[in-house]
Amino acid sequence: MNNEELGTTQSQPSRKSPFNPLKDISRWLKKNLFSSWKNTLLTIIFGVISYLLVKSSIVWIFFSADWEVISANFRLLVVGQYPATELWRLWICLTLISVLMGLSSGLWKGTIGHLTIAMGGMYTVLGCLPFVLFETRIWLLVNIVVLVTAFAIGKNRLKLKKPLLIAWFLMFPVIVFFFSGFGVFNHVGTNLWGGFLLTLLISMVAIVFSFPIGLLLALGRRSKLPIVRWFSIGYIELIRGVPLITILFIAQLMLPLFMGHGIDINNVIRAMVGFTLFTAAYLAENIRGGLQSIPRGQFEAAESLGLNTAFKMTFIILPQALRAVIPAIVGLFIGIFKDTSLVAVVGLTDILGIGRNIISNPEFLGTQMEVFIFVAVVFLIFCNMMSYASRRLEVALGVGKR
Repeated sequence: MNNEELGTTQSQPSRKSPFNPLKDISRWLKKNLFSSWKNTLLTIIFGVISYLLVKSSIVWIFFSADWEVISANFRLLVVGQYPATELWRLWICLTLISVLMGLSSGLWKGTIGHLTIAMGGMYTVLGCLPFVLFETRIWLLVNIVVLVTAFAIGKNRLKLKKPLLIAWFLMFPVIVFFFSGFGVFNHVGTNLWGGFLLTLLISMVAIVFSFPIGLLLALGRRSKLPIVRWFSIGYIELIRGVPLITILFIAQLMLPLFMGHGIDINNVIRAMVGFTLFTAAYLAENIRGGLQSIPRGQFEAAESLGLNTAFKMTFIILPQALRAVIPAIVGLFIGIFKDTSLVAVVGLTDILGIGRNIISNPEFLGTQMEVFIFVAVVFLIFCNMMSYASRRLEVALGVGKR
């Protein structure tokens, strides 16, 4: 048999049709939107409704809305009544955070790198706003340069890992020191903290300090010591059975009584304590769910290696449990970030409280929609950043994969 006969008997490989964008798009539209007369009718109806909504929204946003209310009260929405002469402290803190973000992105890349890029993007957008002061533009430009420089310095510098973690740990007391003064600078009371600054501080304190408390409560609920177990169960069930707004009122009214006479606790600290205690109870249940998802064989394998309870939990069980409940934990943190708007009912003015005060001003009557949309966009940006970081962390750790 010659080569020509062999060639005729062998099956020819199938050739893929060339890529045709228009044909592929039309095929997708027909399959998903116009596959039957019912789907075609629904597509037309919802298409018309979407067109009308989008058109009306664009016309209102760019031609009808009075955004002067935002430009006139931008500083108030961001930092509340913090004195204008002391704003350099806030800029110093933001610059220090930019340094740490840049170094961290250069060292670890990944999720922190994407968040650093988003941070630089926000600096750029804010610097381009027409109503931003010249001094603010200078500070924003400095922070952009600091981000880029710190990234270049921290790139693949493994020796910076431990000092950088320590620096992140010390960042919170440094921020509180700059904000308050503590005798070194002019004292700025927490009653002047407000706007988005207050929202961010309360949520960050609740997230950072509730994590170790919730972890201990979750372990305590599984403890073999009756006193520890029943105390943890009682605390968790009590806090989870009471609304957050009630916890805030209790923290405002009862906390000074527990501290005794002569110890004055301002309203911001009381709100932080209330949010921390509330978040810790829910976080404990999330972590307990992660602990229950770990197979019994993991406990037995750790015990067979001769590990005591502390080492077994620290190095074997907890890493797996926390990895399994990352979505639930981040979802809780996002909820707490949004729930900070409840501090308005206890006399504090977060960004939503400032917005409500602005629209009650006779000069800005009828601007409710503009103010609330601005507040909603701020929450949307930061909540989506937290959600994005969570998804990236899940992918990096292989959550849901074996």
